[in-house]
Amino acid sequence: MTKKEIRKLCATPDWRWSTSEGAELHTLLLGLLSTFREKLEWLEEAETLTLQLRASREKAAAKSKR
Repeated sequence: MTKKEIRKLCATPDWRWSTSEGAELHTLLLGLLSTFREKLEWLEEAETLTLQLRASREKAAAKSKR
């Protein structure tokens, strides 16, 4: 399967993507199309979100202790 065929497959909405196996396959196919740089950027964004959520939880916990 060529990258062009994978791109077309991923871009086409399909009922298969709504199952757990299909969602996993879709994620794997998208990963094949992503560059290393795009994957690093995604990880950095995920880390930033995680840190923001942690800070928010700590702030809420501190407010509830007052």
